[in-house]
Amino acid sequence: MTTPTIANLEKLLGGPRDGALLRYSLGNEWLKAGDPARAAGHFREAVGLDPRYSAAWKQLGKALEAIGDLPAALEAFRQGVSVATARGDVQASREMAVFAKRVAKRMAPPAAPRGDS
Repeated sequence: MTTPTIANLEKLLGGPRDGALLRYSLGNEWLKAGDPARAAGHFREAVGLDPRYSAAWKQLGKALEAIGDLPAALEAFRQGVSVATARGDVQASREMAVFAKRVAKRMAPPAAPRGDS
């Protein structure tokens, strides 16, 4: 569902203001609107335009997790940790490390039942 905010931001696509921040903003709005797949596309654009945008990596991971693409979400969070660490953004790095650990745990196969002998 398109909101007035999304409509206004989309008018800026392809213009002089189109960039990582616009794509990040659109991604956040699409997440709020309940369309994580569309959000992921904008977050991918944001990190493509600015690979050092750690907040965009975090949101990309969240969007990918929401659509069930756990391997891609894990990779986004790991990339985000790397970017945030390189930038000295300790808080963002820690947050994404926690998110990555949670996703990795969800991806792990269930433990085999132990037999009682």
